[in-house]
Amino acid sequence: MNQTKSYRSSFILLTTLFFLWGFITVLVDSLIPRLRELFTLTYFQAGMVQFAFFGAYFLLSIPASYILSKIGYKRGIILGLFTMALGCFLFYPAASFRVFGIFILAYFILAGGMTILQVAANPYVAVLGSEEGASSRLNLSQAFNSLGTAIAPAVGALFILNDTIKTKEEIATLSDSAKETYLASEASAVQNPFLGLAVFILFIAGIFFFAKLPKLISETSTGTYAEAFKQKNLMLGVLGIFFYVGAEVAIGSYLVNYFLDMNLVEVIQQNGFMTSIAEGILNSGLTENDNKAIVGVFVTFYWSGAMVGRFIGSYLTKIMKPGKVLGVFATMAIALIIISISTTGIVSMWSILAVGLFNSIMFPTIFTLAIDGIGELKPKGSGLLCTAIVGGAIIPPLYGNFVDNVGFKTALMFIILCYVYILWYGYKNSKKALI
Repeated sequence: MNQTKSYRSSFILLTTLFFLWGFITVLVDSLIPRLRELFTLTYFQAGMVQFAFFGAYFLLSIPASYILSKIGYKRGIILGLFTMALGCFLFYPAASFRVFGIFILAYFILAGGMTILQVAANPYVAVLGSEEGASSRLNLSQAFNSLGTAIAPAVGALFILNDTIKTKEEIATLSDSAKETYLASEASAVQNPFLGLAVFILFIAGIFFFAKLPKLISETSTGTYAEAFKQKNLMLGVLGIFFYVGAEVAIGSYLVNYFLDMNLVEVIQQNGFMTSIAEGILNSGLTENDNKAIVGVFVTFYWSGAMVGRFIGSYLTKIMKPGKVLGVFATMAIALIIISISTTGIVSMWSILAVGLFNSIMFPTIFTLAIDGIGELKPKGSGLLCTAIVGGAIIPPLYGNFVDNVGFKTALMFIILCYVYILWYGYKNSKKALI
C-alpha cells in the first residue's frame, strides 16, 4: 500500500515535468512574431529561434544520458530544472538590452534543461508500476504535456502578444524620454512571464530535492550505438521523429503570421462566433488588442487538438494496428493542409488548426514502432530517437525560407512532404501489433 502511494506521488511529480516542458515549448512560439518586429527579422531568421531551441536536443540528448549515468536520475532532474531556470532568467538581460544573441543563448540553455528532463522522466514514468500499464502511464503523462501546449498560446496572447509593437522606424521618431518608456515596457512584456516561470521552476526543483523517488531504473545498459545504427526500422523511425517534430513545430511557429498574411483579423471581427471565442480568451474587446493577439488565441486549438487526439489515438491503437492508425492520421494531416492551401478565410484557418488533432499520436506511435523488437538496444534507440527532435530546429527555418520566397501557401507543400514520409513509415509497419 505504501509502495503504491509512493508510486502515485512520484508519478504526479513526474507528470508536472511533462506539463512544464510542453507549456514552455509552445510559449516560445508566442515570442516569434514579437521578435520578428522588434529585431526586423525575416521569416528565415525568426525560424532560427527554433533552431537554437531544438538544436539543443541534437547536441545534448546523448550527453544527457551520460550525465544521468554519473549523477543519477533524481539529481539529473534537479539539474535539468536548474538549467531551465537559468535560461528563463537570461530573458531578463536579453529584453533589457534588446540583443538577439542573448535571446538565442537563453533558448538554447532552456532547451538544454528540458533535454535532460526528457531523458530522465520518460523511463521513470514507464517503470512506476506494472509493466502492462507502462503504455497507459506514458500516454497519460503525454496528455498533460499536451495540456501544457494547449494552454500556452492563450497565455502568450495575454501576456506576450497583447500590445502593439512599434517598428524600428517608429521608435526612431520618439523623443528620448518616450523611447526609454517604450523600451522599458517592451522589456517587461517579455521579462515578467519568464521571470515568473523561473521562480516556478525553482519551486518544482525544491520539491524534487526533498522528494523520495523510488530507485527503479538501472542506469547502465548493454549494447552499443554502433549496433543500434544497424537497426533499419529504428533508423527509419529516427527520420520519422525528425520529420514529425519539424512539421508540427513549423506549422505552430508560423500560424500567427500565416493568419495575419491571410488578413483573418477582419474575418474574425465579422464572425460572431469567432469574435466571442477571441474576446472570451482575451477577456476584452477585440479593438483593445493587437492583431497578433487576436489571431494568436486560435493557435490554442492547434495544440489542444493534439491533447484530444492523444486520448482518441490511445484507444484506437488498442483496437487497430498502430502502423495503420499512424498512416490514417498522416493522411488526414495531408488532406487538411491541402484544404488550407486551396481555400481562404475561416475554412483555411480551421483546416490548418485541425492538423494538430492528427499530429497527436505521431510521436509516441513512431517511437514505439521504432524500438519494437530491438531488445537490449532500446535505451540506445531511445537516445537516438530523442536526438531526432532536432527536426524542430531544421524544418522551421527551411519552411521560413520558403515562405520568404514563395509565400505561405506554396511553402506548405514542403510540410506535406514531411507527412508523406510519416504515412509511408506507418504503412511499412502496418502489420505490427505492439503489446
